[in-house]
Amino acid sequence: MSDKARTLFDALDLDHDGTLTRAEVISALRAKGPTLAARGVIPAWGVGDDDASSALFDEADRNGDRVLTFDEFATLVNRRFGW
Repeated sequence: MSDKARTLFDALDLDHDGTLTRAEVISALRAKGPTLAARGVIPAWGVGDDDASSALFDEADRNGDRVLTFDEFATLVNRRFGW
C-alpha cells in the first residue's frame, strides 16, 4: 500500500484508534481537506462536500461493518487517486 494512503488515513483518524468511522471521514475532510490537498496528501479534486465524503466511506466499507480499516481505505484511495 502507498505511503500516501497511510498519511491520509492517519490524518483522518481523529481519535487515533486505527479505524475510520463515517463521522470521522466527513469531519476530517471538511476540516483538513483543503490543507491536505495543498500539501499534496490528497488530490485537490478529491476534496468534496459531505455527500462525497460519505460516498467515499460507503465505497470503501466493503464488509458493511460501518468502520474502515487501513486496508479497506487504502484499497479504495490507491485505486481512486491512482497511487
